[in-house]
Amino acid sequence: MAQRIRGMEVVEVLERVSKEHEKPRTIQVDNGPEFISKDVDLWAYWNHVKLDFSRPGKPTDNAYIESFNARFRLECLNEHWFMSLEDAREKTEQWRRDYNQSRPHSSLGNVTPEEFAASGANPEPLPETVLETNKNDSQNIFLT
Repeated sequence: MAQRIRGMEVVEVLERVSKEHEKPRTIQVDNGPEFISKDVDLWAYWNHVKLDFSRPGKPTDNAYIESFNARFRLECLNEHWFMSLEDAREKTEQWRRDYNQSRPHSSLGNVTPEEFAASGANPEPLPETVLETNKNDSQNIFLT
């Protein structure tokens, strides 16, 4: 039972996502051990993907994921008492499904992420303040 994500597991997810979607030019990441690993660094190098690390102690570098983390904490983590790792996995998976499949998102035109992805539409550009560190990158993926 894994309780953390290793760099190789991040690479496996990136490979799987890259088969379905175009590889990003930049991936904005925090400084977690799974992202500073040699595996992720080599994957990014060989796939010509820039890893854009947030500055330590500067959560505003990735305001979107900070907003998501706050929502996840408020709506899922604070609402449940986890009796085991398996129980935690089940409850967080239920929340993830609801978040991605049932809940409309205003940033996506009030459709669910699943509906948005199926439509093939492009999201609205990020606000200028978020793009200041990535002005030359028009395609970004935000992970933490």
